[in-house]
Amino acid sequence: MKITDIQLGTLSAPLKKPFKTALRTVNAVNDVVVKIITDTGHVGYGEAPPTGVITGDTTGSIIGAIEAHIRPTLMGLEIEALEEALVKLNGCVVGNGSAKAACDMALYDLFGQLHDAPLYALLGGAKKEIITDITISVNDPDTMARDSLEAIALGYKTLKIKVGTDAREDIQRMKAIRDAAGYEVDLRIDANQGWKPKEAVRALLAMEDAGVDIEFVEQPVARLDFEGMKHVTDHVSIPVLADESVMSPMDAITIMQMRAADLVNIKLMKTGGIYNALKICAAAEVYDVPCMIGCMLEANVSVTAAVHLAAAKGIITKIDLDGPVLCSENPVQGGAQFNNSVITLPDDPGLGIRGASGITPLP
Repeated sequence: MKITDIQLGTLSAPLKKPFKTALRTVNAVNDVVVKIITDTGHVGYGEAPPTGVITGDTTGSIIGAIEAHIRPTLMGLEIEALEEALVKLNGCVVGNGSAKAACDMALYDLFGQLHDAPLYALLGGAKKEIITDITISVNDPDTMARDSLEAIALGYKTLKIKVGTDAREDIQRMKAIRDAAGYEVDLRIDANQGWKPKEAVRALLAMEDAGVDIEFVEQPVARLDFEGMKHVTDHVSIPVLADESVMSPMDAITIMQMRAADLVNIKLMKTGGIYNALKICAAAEVYDVPCMIGCMLEANVSVTAAVHLAAAKGIITKIDLDGPVLCSENPVQGGAQFNNSVITLPDDPGLGIRGASGITPLP
């Protein structure tokens, strides 16, 4: 099974509601889709969202990296030699994690097809069903409480609450949500780098004193401020999850060695795909640090790849893969199936993606 072509296109899906964080507001998913074609007629699918404010990757840079560097590197390679292809993919250009991730998952998709097995099984997994949380965008306290109740009515047992715009109002937001939701659901909060270290400690201690009961706080401080994140970790009892700070396996290892966070978040767009995500999982197993797997605002191609990884690795204990359910439509055929919080993988080989409607081919 030899690579003979790499085709690119764009895919768009509107969101049910605007997605608001401390960093950005988004109204639609607009992703680059990758198809790696082989001489046997098999097609591997990958996907990458432009998330410049987080990864630095834009639509133009994703396309440019693939066309100028990744395509000439991968053309003619054999899928059987997966390790060789992945090493060359990671070495052909510096950075550009989203472009690498899209091609990485397409390679893994083809590898699963080559061996006629779903990817999660090849990665060592036995389960094919996982449970995700759902994100509540940052708004005024009443709106967030109402959105939380709507999610609970759909069966979600875990809510990830976006905060980080104003610490004092964040406290009021969390009080309002907990008062509305009661204590039958778990609340996670995600500051998206929105606080300073001492501000984060004050806000989290205030939430503790108010009895809000928070499962963990995600990325309370700026991504490069490892010392600041360690300060928060050392001064609050609420567990701290590193997200934007984990852009590579080395970042993850540094955080684990510093004990700067209690958990780390794996996102394929940050790590450059499954190949490096597996390295983070291995390090987390050594340091006994639980992982969450998350996504950007992505459609079902790339999220399906993340679901396969989550189903395969026991060190991944927290799931934040709600991107497709935030969309008003699913343009992808096959792949992971979403029934609100319950995500089920098919038994089809590879990622199980059969195609996608509405892809605009690039010239």
